[in-house]
Amino acid sequence: MTASSSRRARQHARPGPDPVLTLPPRLDLPAARPLAERIRAHDGRPLDIDAGEVSHLGGLCLQVLLAAAQSWRKAGQPLRLTRRSPAFDEALALCGLRPEAVEAGAVEAAAVEAVAVEAAGPGAQAEVRT
Repeated sequence: MTASSSRRARQHARPGPDPVLTLPPRLDLPAARPLAERIRAHDGRPLDIDAGEVSHLGGLCLQVLLAAAQSWRKAGQPLRLTRRSPAFDEALALCGLRPEAVEAGAVEAAAVEAVAVEAAGPGAQAEVRT
């Protein structure tokens, strides 16, 4: 099956409920790459993210979530935070972010970079890919 025929098959597939990505309790440095891979597996489709069990949200995982929200917005697909733990909301607030802005992908690239620089530590530079 070619890439274009696979794409056509997905476009004509029967719509079902949007997939739900349940986040693990600890989103720290080791969780960043697996999180990005899990999100990429849903590329091109609406995505609901369940952050109800998150007890720790580190800067790099937050950057992954922000970049995903921007990508989904650019693709015209919804990305929703269906549940949020108090710790998740607090981590967003500490970075000056609101859940609604994250869902909308309305966070500017400068904010994503600021999160990455803070996560990398004092005096660090971060490369941001959107």
